[in-house]
Amino acid sequence: MAVYAIGDLQGCYDPFCELLDALRFDPAEDTLWLTGDLVNRGPKSLKTLRLVKSLDESVIAVLGNHDLHLLALAAGQVRNSNRFETLQKVLRASDCDELLDWLRHRPLAHHDKKTRTLLVHAGTHPRWSTKKTLARAAEVEAALQGDDYESLLGKMYGNMPAQWSGSLTGNKRLRFIVNCLTRMRMLTNEKRLNFSHSGSPYRARKNLTPWYKFENPKWAGTRIVFGHWSALGLIVLPNLISLDTGCVWGRQLTAVRLDKKVPRVIQVPGQT
Repeated sequence: MAVYAIGDLQGCYDPFCELLDALRFDPAEDTLWLTGDLVNRGPKSLKTLRLVKSLDESVIAVLGNHDLHLLALAAGQVRNSNRFETLQKVLRASDCDELLDWLRHRPLAHHDKKTRTLLVHAGTHPRWSTKKTLARAAEVEAALQGDDYESLLGKMYGNMPAQWSGSLTGNKRLRFIVNCLTRMRMLTNEKRLNFSHSGSPYRARKNLTPWYKFENPKWAGTRIVFGHWSALGLIVLPNLISLDTGCVWGRQLTAVRLDKKVPRVIQVPGQT
């Protein structure tokens, strides 16, 4: 049984199918970990979402910011724009409600004790242990899966609060957790969320640091697998695997086999 982690799909159905073929993926035996952002920007969000859902228990997909935006669009909590035109086929599909209900019940974080690996879309805060990351993710998951989920979808937008505090409550607390797990890239020296830079970390201002670069993070000892940051590209280190390799921009779609001592990297060409 193989366990593969795959980077952001963003509606790139054809490269996804090509990668599954390259892996010789068997849903009866193997498991896929998907870093989120299943939809948007690419040409076939609907087919991608249907395929991932059809894989049932053989796939673990965490929510990304684009997935959450699809849910917010469907709930009427945000206005549509040309940036999200690729999501209209999902919203018009006969099985839209079923697909969105499935998506709404995906986790924001997943942890495997055997391999000591945590799967998230964007990252986790240096002040959060693995256990606390899962607990914080569970708070948002409970809100998303509850009867009043549309309220969260309407109030999750915004960059504030930027600083984590255990005393945060209500929508401010949930917004910070969503931003941390699905949007974060850079932090200030005081570990405040900063969304002013999305390019290469080497071109960021000196007072900004990638979330994974802080010394002695609380999650130390756990391997973090994440996507979201296409400008960062592929990183495969003992405790860090970055998997968004810009498939939707025509670069590559990347998988890494996680259940081997030395992770194996498999890539196919990106969207054309």
